[in-house]
Parts: sequence; C-alpha cells; structure tokens
Amino acid sequence: MSEAGNEHKRRASLSPQQPRRAPRLAAGRARALGLPTRGTTNANRLRRVDRWLVATQVPRLRDSARPLVVDLGYGSSAVTTLELVERLGPEVDGLEVVGLEIDPERVAAVAADRDPPRVDFRVGGFELAGLQPVLVRAFNVLRQYDEESAAHAWDTMRGALAPGGLVVEGTCDEWGRRSAWVALDADGPLTLTLAARVSDIATPSDLAERLPKALIHHNVPGQPVHSFLRAFDAAWAAAAGMSAFGPRQRWTAAVEALGEQGWPLVGYSRRWRHGEVTVRWSAVAPT
Repeated sequence: MSEAGNEHKRRASLSPQQPRRAPRLAAGRARALGLPTRGTTNANRLRRVDRWLVATQVPRLRDSARPLVVDLGYGSSAVTTLELVERLGPEVDGLEVVGLEIDPERVAAVAADRDPPRVDFRVGGFELAGLQPVLVRAFNVLRQYDEESAAHAWDTMRGALAPGGLVVEGTCDEWGRRSAWVALDADGPLTLTLAARVSDIATPSDLAERLPKALIHHNVPGQPVHSFLRAFDAAWAAAAGMSAFGPRQRWTAAVEALGEQGWPLVGYSRRWRHGEVTVRWSAVAPT
C-alpha cells in the first residue's frame, strides 16, 4: 500500500466521550436509517473528493477481495455516482459501486443507469442496506442533523464497513468549489481534509462554512479546529508574496508553513497544489 494509504490506516487520538443514548434518525423507518436530503445534484460537484479518493484510496480497494463502494445519498440524479464509477473504475479491477437513497422514487428514477455489478442503485440509508463496502462516500447528507444524530450516523456507517474499510463523510458547496471531509475507519475519525478552488477564496478560513457537523459548531476560540484555521489564515497572509505566481503557489507555501509549525499533515505535498490539505483528526478534534 502507498504511503498515503498507510497514513490513513494510523489511528487518531480521540478524546474520551461519555456514553450517549443513540437517537432515532427517522421515525417509522425500521430498516433504512435517515431522512431524504434535498437531492441537489450537479455534474462534477464532487470532483475534489473523487480526486482525493483516486489519489489515496485505490490501494485499499485493490487489496480487497471485493472492491465495493457505496455512494450514500446520491440525490435527484445518478450523475455523481456515475462520475465516481468513471474515476475509480480504470484504477480498480472488478470495481462495484452501489448508490443508496432512502427515497424509493429516486431509486426508481435512475433505473436506466443500472449496470450491475459495475453500478447499481438501491434503497438504503446509514445502515448501508446490509452491504459491507470497502469505501463509503457520504457527501452532503448530514448537514440537516444535529451533532448527536450525526455522530450516531457515523457509528452506524462505521459498523457496516468491511474489514479495513473507510467512510469519507463531508460537505461541499453547490458547485464543488469548497469542500471538507473526514475519513473514518472502524475505530473512529482519522483525518480532516479541506479542498478548494483556491482562486475562489479570500482566506483558508472561508472553508469553515463547509466543516462537517462534528466540527462546524466547534469553530470557536479555544477549540483546536479554530486554532488550525487561524494558523492557516496567518500562514496564508505571510505567503502573500507568492500571489505573483498564482493562488495555488500561495496555498502550497501556506501549507508548507503549517507543517513547519508542527501541524500533523498527512499525504504527499503534490496534493497541496490541487488546493488540498489533510491534517490528523487528533489535531482538530473537539475538546
């Protein structure tokens, strides 16, 4: 497995949590857990997370006896699921992608796009329809939940993974220019990734609006994620002279500065030129 893949297998240090009662995510749904999303779907909206998946998770899929991927909450059309197949398929022999939606009408609407086992669509929610995927992409599905319910959804998805599997849960704006996601395995969160069309932001902290539910309400003074974003903004300001070479070069210089300050960054530096930065969850987890 590549260095990037190995990095994502290392455990994060999670703060102790008090036991909590698992909330019901949707009254009256005994099997498919969750609520329908707004269904907003635009072609190429999830390109940033998909590029990260291709760059970091292909070894995980290749090592699996059954490289099954679940696209949870694909929305009102099949476009982003089909794009995921197109991006991962050339890299992984025998890839299977299953799009899950809790709304049966949405599943029926994409019946013409089925091509099992390569790509299929089923009714399902956070329980993952009884599947055991190696990889789950769950984007823009948890913003409507409160933090406790979102945490329970994390637990439910993690519990359904195949051995060695990974959940990638996050959000992005309507056009996919600003994104943030968390990678989680069976033991908990591993990393936080921020990704942007760098020419579209004034400061890195503009991405705070896209933080996952587990972090967005903790972006306040005294919390680690707030400190990280403040440090990123300061590094961005200090790298202003690199703007003459373009916003990507400025972003890269700012990320390099974060690493020099001791922030535990993950992955290859070439990902920074794509407007990405990945940091260990232990450095940003709520306290």
